[in-house]
Parts: sequence; structure tokens; C-alpha cells
Amino acid sequence: MKSELKVKAIEKGTVIDHIQASNLYKIMSIIEIEKLDTQIFIGNNLDSQKYGKKAIIKIADKFPSMEDVNKIALIDPNAVINIIRDYQVVEKKKVELPETVSTFIKCINPKCITNHEKVETKFSVHVKDGKVNLKCFYCEKTTGQDNIEVIR
Repeated sequence: MKSELKVKAIEKGTVIDHIQASNLYKIMSIIEIEKLDTQIFIGNNLDSQKYGKKAIIKIADKFPSMEDVNKIALIDPNAVINIIRDYQVVEKKKVELPETVSTFIKCINPKCITNHEKVETKFSVHVKDGKVNLKCFYCEKTTGQDNIEVIR
């Protein structure tokens, strides 16, 4: 006899779905999940017909800022944000890559001015071979998706 564990629905909040399982911990880090003071459900390595394995994060009573959505898109451009109100999905949107990002990504070039002076980082966002790449506005060094480091 098979049984399934059902996860309690949230009355209001956010569900980040269709996260590639390998990206879960980076997304948890960039949205600073450890600072949230509400109920959180995290599921990883869940079966997915589309991805093989996926992850999901449910956060009760919290809604993402545009900056958080941009951060999620940089790490996993296939993620989907579901906004929940009265136990119903009222908004479902696939994250979209911004054209530029600034302030929350570190340039990987140790000689870049942003790593030595109080200059905010700024990058143009490009996709190459299905991967996100960030080109620094100042030193023009390109950071690949796997090397993106978020400034907290």
C-alpha cells in the first residue's frame, strides 16, 4: 500500500517552484531564508517530469521583493513564483532575467574597482548556451552562472 505525505497548504505567502534541485541551496542563501521568522517548507530531489529532480520552497506570510525575484532568476531562470492568498494561487509567474543587475552580485575579477573601492557593482545579463552570464560594467569580466556570488 502506497502512502503520500501531504504538505500543509499555506493560507498566504509564496511558493517558489520548479527549482532545479542543484540550485536549491544557492536560492535559499540569496533570499536569506535563515532570517525569515515564519513557517517554511523546503522540499528537494522531488520527482519532476520536466527536470527529473526539482526543489520547492513554501514561505508562509511573506512575498518576494523584485530584487529577490531577480536574484532567483540569475540562479535558476526556470523557477516559478506562486503568490498564495486564501489558500489559492492568485498569481503565477515564471521569473524573468533582468537586462542589468547591480549592488548584490560580486565581480569575480580581484582587480575590479568594485572590489577595492566603494563602487556599486553593475552587470549586464546575457544567456549563452542556456547559462546565465554577467558582464561587469567596469572591468568587462564575465561571470558564469555557476560562479555567481551574492553580496549580503
